[in-house]
Amino acid sequence: MINIQVLEASMTYAKEDGYVGKVHFGVDGHANEYEIALHSKKGKEWGYGLFFLHESGKEEELLALEDLLEEDDELFDFLVDTAKAKLEKAE
Repeated sequence: MINIQVLEASMTYAKEDGYVGKVHFGVDGHANEYEIALHSKKGKEWGYGLFFLHESGKEEELLALEDLLEEDDELFDFLVDTAKAKLEKAE
């Protein structure tokens, strides 16, 4: 598994929106940091978007990381669990 440094994580839950979370993180060997935005209506099936955190970087690094997230369930689950650990309930 690649080495990831979590910088910040958050998640909220609202009945209308479901779960909405994000994790800011760095990856060893990558010049830029990333943000993954997470969404799930019921907390089971997760959709996500992967973005550069501060400024655009090498597209091939972003695409390689996206491929890794698609293939490596442990890595994806780690990021989801990191955000879920910060869950705040909205009214």
